[in-house]
Amino acid sequence: MQVQPYLNFYGRCEEALEFYSQKLGAKTTFQMRFKEAPEADKTPAEWQDKIMHVSFTIGDSALMASDGMCAPAAGHHGYSLSLDPKSSEEGKRLFDALADGGTVTMPYGPTFWADGFGMVTDRFGVHWMINVMKPQQS
Repeated sequence: MQVQPYLNFYGRCEEALEFYSQKLGAKTTFQMRFKEAPEADKTPAEWQDKIMHVSFTIGDSALMASDGMCAPAAGHHGYSLSLDPKSSEEGKRLFDALADGGTVTMPYGPTFWADGFGMVTDRFGVHWMINVMKPQQS
């Protein structure tokens, strides 16, 4: 069994996918727009080109998303997505990429447990933690 995050982007899913592709190397594995679904005629005209469902990967992790036909006020609350890059330099690059148009919650830097750690909310309201663990000491 796996736990796969499902993100709703309230009409900005395509923009989010392009951002994550550019900044994190995300790759789409499946995508369906509302106009491609059975009974598409029951979907409002302004939602026909929106994304009904998409599966994508970031590194080895699978995520799913949608434009969702819910109110933007719902937002992204109560969770964080965590990235575990192999080096502090890569962590800093990812942190800066996600901070582009977003809000830094905790600046990236070394901590007592990590060579690099930072928290940022991206331009889509998704909260991220970047964590580069210190090497295990024997």
